[in-house]
Amino acid sequence: MLAVQAAKREPRAMLTLAFRPFFLAASLWSALALALWIVLFITGRALPSRFNPLSWHIHEMLFGFALAAIAGFMLTAIPNWTGRTPIRGAPLGGLALLWVLGRVACLTSALIPFRLAAAIDLAFPFFLCAVAAREIIAARNWRNLAMPVPIGALGFADLLMYLESAGFAVPPGLGWRLGLAAIIVLISVIAGRIVPSFTRNWLVKRGVTGLPAVHGLLDRAALGSLHAGLIGWAFFPASWPLGVLLLLAAALNFWRLVRWRGAATFSEPLLSILHAGYAWVIGGAALLGATMLTSAIPEAAAIHAFTAGAIGTMILAIMTRVALGHTGRPLEGDRVTALIYVLVNLAAATRVVGSVAGGWFLPLVSISAALWVASFALFAIRYGPMLTAPRAG
Repeated sequence: MLAVQAAKREPRAMLTLAFRPFFLAASLWSALALALWIVLFITGRALPSRFNPLSWHIHEMLFGFALAAIAGFMLTAIPNWTGRTPIRGAPLGGLALLWVLGRVACLTSALIPFRLAAAIDLAFPFFLCAVAAREIIAARNWRNLAMPVPIGALGFADLLMYLESAGFAVPPGLGWRLGLAAIIVLISVIAGRIVPSFTRNWLVKRGVTGLPAVHGLLDRAALGSLHAGLIGWAFFPASWPLGVLLLLAAALNFWRLVRWRGAATFSEPLLSILHAGYAWVIGGAALLGATMLTSAIPEAAAIHAFTAGAIGTMILAIMTRVALGHTGRPLEGDRVTALIYVLVNLAAATRVVGSVAGGWFLPLVSISAALWVASFALFAIRYGPMLTAPRAG
C-alpha cells in the first residue's frame, strides 16, 4: 500500500529533472519557430505580434529557444553544484508552463494589452533567475553565485525589446544585443568548466599524457576581454576600440581552445562537438570585431556565427550529452547524433556565407533554415523518447 502511494506521489518522468521538458521544448520550438520565420520571410506575411517578423525571429531564438535550453541545463546542473533536491514535479511543470505562455503571449501580443503580453513573457526569465539564485544561496554555494546573473540580464534584455516595440526611448537593438551578449558570456563560462574537464577525463581513460591546461591567467584574460567586448558592443555597437578588443579576445580564446586538446577528441563526437561549438564563439568574436573596424564585413555574418554557430552547436552538444548521461545511457555519440552535429554546423556555415553572398542570399538562407530545422527535428525524434521515458537501467 505504501509503495502504491509513493508511486502516485512520484512525478511523471518528464517532470523528474528540468532537462527533460526544457530540452524537448527547446528543440521543437527551435525547429517550428525557424520554419515559420522562413515562411514569413519568403511570403512577406506578418504575425499577430507587436514585433515585426524579423524582431519576432530574433526574440524567439534568444528568449524562447535558447532560454529554454539554458533553463534545462541550469536547473539540472544546480543540484550537482549544491547537493539540494532538484526542482521537480508541479514546480517544474509550472516553470515549463510559464515558458509556453510566454511563447503564446509574444506570438499574439498585438491582440492583447501590451503590459499583459510583456508580463506573461517576462515572468519566465525572472522566475527562473529567482529559482536558480534561491537554490545557490540556500546551499551557500558562493562559487556559483554569479551563474544566475546572465539569466537576469536576459530578462532585462527581453524587457528592453518589449519597450522598444511599444515606442519607448530605448536605443535601437539594445535589447537583442544585450540578450545575445548574455548568452555568449554564459556559454564561455560554462564551456571553460566542462570542455577541458570532460576532455581530460576522456583522455586519461585512454592513457593519453598530453592533457588540457588547467584554468589560469590566460583563461581569465580571454574571458575578461570577451565579456567586456560583448557588453560594450551591446551598448556602443559602432565603437572601434571595442572592435579591437573583440579581435584580441578572439585571439586569446583561440589560444585557450587550443590548450583544451580538442584535436585529440575527433574519434568521439560528443566531445569534439564541444570544441567545435567554442570555435564558433571565437569566429563570432573575430567577425564582430572586424565589422566594427570595416564595412566590408556585414554585422549579420558575426551575429549568425554567434547564434546559428555558437549557440546552436553548443546547445545541441550539451543537450545530447546531458540527455544520454542523465537517462542512464553510455556517453557515446551514434551516427544519428553525429548527423545532428553536421547539420547544425552546415546550417551555421551556410547562414554566415549567405550574409556576404549578395545575390545568393535568399537560396542560402533558405538552405540554412532547412538544415537547422532538420537538425533540431532530428534531435527531437532521436532524443525525445529518452526525455519522456523513465531512466534506463
